[in-house]
Amino acid sequence: MPRAPVPRAGRAVRAAVFCAAGLLAATACGYGRADRAAEAPASARATPPAAPATVLTTAQAQAALLTEGDLGPPWAPTQGAATWRDGVLKARADSPDCQRLLDALYADELLGAPPSAHAVAAFDDADDDAQLRYQVLSLRAADVDRGLAWMRTLPQTCASFTATTTRAGVQAVEVHELALPEVGDARAGLRVTFTGESADGEIVPTLTLDVAAVRLTDDAITLTNGTQGAPLTDGVSQPLNTGVQRLTAVHHQSRAQA
Repeated sequence: MPRAPVPRAGRAVRAAVFCAAGLLAATACGYGRADRAAEAPASARATPPAAPATVLTTAQAQAALLTEGDLGPPWAPTQGAATWRDGVLKARADSPDCQRLLDALYADELLGAPPSAHAVAAFDDADDDAQLRYQVLSLRAADVDRGLAWMRTLPQTCASFTATTTRAGVQAVEVHELALPEVGDARAGLRVTFTGESADGEIVPTLTLDVAAVRLTDDAITLTNGTQGAPLTDGVSQPLNTGVQRLTAVHHQSRAQA
């Protein structure tokens, strides 16, 4: 039997009900999205980009070097390579690790070949036939840390070995850890002693090298203080303290100008 037609007013009421229901659903969905956005973790929201790291230039490395005034007398600007550099450090060892150490000491490259941005200063102490070499280098932090880790192994792997030198005969070499001040972000220090036979047959210390490397962010400092015989004083701590302070000041100035 056919249904009676719905009055036009009834159809209008039914459409209004459907529209109201649709508006409620849409509103509910909208509130759900807003709530989820409000509840999103802070880490998911946009964050300002980090400030770019500054790269040390050669001029800045030069500005971070030690000066004669920092060291005081009897230190003076070097007159050339120390006589013991070719006479003692140019040597051969049987162990590859120990040979690597000798080569690094001779070339003054504790952390490997220097980058394009680096600077060197050298000073002589004529009273004790000593020489101090100081470098500032712009390197990757990972490369510096790898070099420091290698240095820390040497008091075990090369604690005692024999080196055949070009002018000082056969030398007994010992490598010990050298305590350093707590400066920079990472550091390593070594004392390397060469002992041989004197002209009158006595066993005497030929050369003592105190070497240190320090990382400060992506830059590095290396210091070598070599003395014929045994050193009388600590020739590492004060230069490192002064050097790290100066390199830190150069970093601050560089960031301020960036």
